Amino acid sequence: MNSSLPAIGGWLRRRAENILCLMLLTMFVVFILQIIFRYVLNLSIGWTHEVSVALWIWIVLFGSAFVVREVDEIRFDLIWGGASDQSRRIMQIICAAALIFLFGISLPAIVDYVTFMKVESTAYLKIRFDYLYSIYVVFAIAMIVRYMWLGFRAVRGTAPDAFDPTKAGSGV
Repeated sequence: MNSSLPAIGGWLRRRAENILCLMLLTMFVVFILQIIFRYVLNLSIGWTHEVSVALWIWIVLFGSAFVVREVDEIRFDLIWGGASDQSRRIMQIICAAALIFLFGISLPAIVDYVTFMKVESTAYLKIRFDYLYSIYVVFAIAMIVRYMWLGFRAVRGTAPDAFDPTKAGSGV
């Protein structure tokens, strides 16, 4: 059973990447449609802007929740890279505790606000804002779970990886 968990997790992560790619493709197609309608057909359409903004919100939060790995997040590499394993463990525990606390304390207000937003909708497509912003609730819960896991691993003695300049990329 334990050997199948990483395989299942990898499969789920790849499906999340597929969903993210489809959202990005849809946003690109809608953006091109907006250009064609505005500059070629000389028609102004507002729904394309709404779709682009909604997809951008979902791409950022869905991607942060399910696709971006811990090593891809922005850090103060100067401090992190020079720290010992023990120091990185302590920094990871402090960071995890702070984020769990902050997201946890704000979660009831987040849920309350998102459910309240059912009274508003977008101008063109009439998408209710509670549906549109529901991804933030998913993002907050995913961040709580992620940092509970990372904090648990650090407490148990697993130090986060040190910065490896040979594997550094542009972030793209």
